[in-house]
Amino acid sequence: MKNHNNTTPHQAADYDGQIVNIIPGYACFHQEIINIVKAMKLKPNTWLDTGCGTGNLVKKAITEFPNTNFILCDPSAEMLRQAQKKLRDHTSGRLLFLKPIPTQDFPPGLCARPDIVTAILSHHYLSPDERKKATMACYNLLKEDGIYITFENIRPNTVEGLEIGMEYWKNFQLEQGRDFETVKSHLERFDREFFPITLEEHLNLLRETGFEVVEILWYSYMQAGFFAKK
Repeated sequence: MKNHNNTTPHQAADYDGQIVNIIPGYACFHQEIINIVKAMKLKPNTWLDTGCGTGNLVKKAITEFPNTNFILCDPSAEMLRQAQKKLRDHTSGRLLFLKPIPTQDFPPGLCARPDIVTAILSHHYLSPDERKKATMACYNLLKEDGIYITFENIRPNTVEGLEIGMEYWKNFQLEQGRDFETVKSHLERFDREFFPITLEEHLNLLRETGFEVVEILWYSYMQAGFFAKK
């Protein structure tokens, strides 16, 4: 059943148990983000996680960065409820949950200007114009010298590369115990419900938005992570 509060087909309560069996490498995304923030020797005062889902990244980061305040937002009210439940034991004064809103609709002044903005598997559901708008919203929200970090599904450069990538993705999901029809249904959403772009298109989008430093953080088959400095 599709969750109509968000573009993901997974119910919020089941999301954590399913996503690791669907996205190769997902289990390491959050640690990679924490590692790069530490490598930059950043001491962020405010960190916005847009498309926060059930709060997995913030749950990990809040203990790694004890002096950082976190802002969480997601288009899905149910995802936000799950995140609040997951983080209820953490210091409430360091957490701010925004109303449900997609990144591209962020109005100016909605929250304090963050030092870091993260977006994990949040923007590949968007049309090209919406993706540009979402990326620009992240840029505009950031303080000067702020860092944007994003992980997304990506499109291989060639038809053959796409065929191989889809076969790899199918095999991964089957090996995690998902049944064939469920896997087939998920892969058929490619270019119908989510719209990955190539690695180079990601880099160009970040450069065109205005980021001065644009780099690949992590890359494997059809998933990749990027960081960019304002």
